[in-house]
Amino acid sequence: MKLVTVAGPPSCGKTSVVSRTCAHLAAEGLNCAVVKFDCLQTRDDDLYRAAGLPVTVALSGGLCPDHFLATNLEEAHAWAKDTGADLCVIETAGLCNRCSPHIRGVLGLCVIDNLMGVDAPEKIGPMLRLADVVAVTKGDLVSQAEREVYRYRIRQMNGRAVIRHVNGLTGQGLAGLAAIVARAPGVDSVEEMKLRFSMPAAVCSYCLSETRLGQRYQKGNVKKARFGEKRAGVA
Repeated sequence: MKLVTVAGPPSCGKTSVVSRTCAHLAAEGLNCAVVKFDCLQTRDDDLYRAAGLPVTVALSGGLCPDHFLATNLEEAHAWAKDTGADLCVIETAGLCNRCSPHIRGVLGLCVIDNLMGVDAPEKIGPMLRLADVVAVTKGDLVSQAEREVYRYRIRQMNGRAVIRHVNGLTGQGLAGLAAIVARAPGVDSVEEMKLRFSMPAAVCSYCLSETRLGQRYQKGNVKKARFGEKRAGVA
């Protein structure tokens, strides 16, 4: 079964891109299944079901959705195999821009949009810099010059990814993206696989439900900033 990880900031159009891409793949005889990792709530599973795709949703609650993905990946892969899918798409919520859900040996897709600002690619972490494919949405809402500058900024951050401008609403450009996804490598098992980059650091007192503010309540993986400098650093 082929496996693809899809990451990107909130509301950039990931679900629309995935559902329409899977529609192209289905027309070519490739059965797709979708696993959606989100935080508190989602209605994206309704959109996938309306597109005729098998889908399951996993909500992380108070946990980082990408940590949640890493600890549930084997079960998600097994569910997709049980559906008889030829391709499993794992879509994960991107929240802190430090997310890194992409896996070595698995096709990694990052979705971002042209409305995020020209500096956005520099601020996005491993989910963009280590992606194999970058799909850029909402290009119809900006000028050609803005699209070219944005593409240049993406290329500065990721020199090897395939960049595609797509429209999740009209489907423009998604046939080409589907052709790329169709060539994703097959994966028998995700056991013993490795992430392309480490997850964001966690396990401080606030990760463990602490609500009181103050240094005496801060334990575990805690960093302190130096304020008043030209640029706030980390102690």
